[in-house]
Amino acid sequence: MRTAYLGTSDFAATVLRRLADSPHRPALVVTPPDRRQGRGRKVKPPPTARAAQELGLELAQAANVNEEASLERIRAAKPEAVVVCAFGQLIREPLLSEFPILNVHPSLLPRWRGAAPIERAIMAGDERTGVCIMRLTEGLDSGPVALREEVAIAPVEDFEALSARLADLSGELLVRALNLQAEGQLEFAEQDEAGVTYAEKIESGERRLDPERPAAELATKVRALNPHVGTYLELPDGERLGVKRATAVEAKIPAGELAEREGALLLGTGDGALRLELVQPPGGKAMAADAYLRGHPLPGS
Repeated sequence: MRTAYLGTSDFAATVLRRLADSPHRPALVVTPPDRRQGRGRKVKPPPTARAAQELGLELAQAANVNEEASLERIRAAKPEAVVVCAFGQLIREPLLSEFPILNVHPSLLPRWRGAAPIERAIMAGDERTGVCIMRLTEGLDSGPVALREEVAIAPVEDFEALSARLADLSGELLVRALNLQAEGQLEFAEQDEAGVTYAEKIESGERRLDPERPAAELATKVRALNPHVGTYLELPDGERLGVKRATAVEAKIPAGELAEREGALLLGTGDGALRLELVQPPGGKAMAADAYLRGHPLPGS
């Protein structure tokens, strides 16, 4: 099938690469414009834009895909189907009804509709998640689902690892859906509204690790928000110590106190202790906790 592809993130770029290697190679890729990114605030294209350029695909960058100029670019591509994946812009009329639109969503709908389904699944302690291919409708991830596939979430799996697995799975499931659609055999089923949960956008305040919370909860948050968002611990001097990897352990340390035990850096919490394994000091690079202890005084000591 002739397709147009709307995506932005690294996740969407992975799915695009699989789509481009199929009979449904996009005639057009649409992404947001370049923007300032990273610590250096350099202007960079979105990951999906870079992938489209590497693949030799026609690229349109639009701040609002619903504007007439963007609509004309999509119409000129004459897609038989439009695919949306981690795009970050709301699709409105007339685009919403003008083409068959498939949405790639990394959760087991109706669980975790919304902006951060992978993070919220990990933070909630879900044992399983997956991918759905659905028809895009006006509601937030509320359209009928055609294909879905489940995967187990490993106990130590962080966002980066789980997202990569789900992106690979998404590409395969999307190609399967387009194959079925090309044959007129793609069927949809409405979602069960009784099972809806929402994956709200991660707010900046959620990055802070509250030592009054249980260590297991904090370790789960670290897994869910790294490496893309990041988590941190507030130090006694007001600085922030980035926490990139951590594990809950059994140890009796007062909540909020940092201690060194046999070369390990431990944070006392409301229940157990959090072993800080990979940390990032203010203004520095991420390093193993033992290297941090060799070069820095124990915070609060």
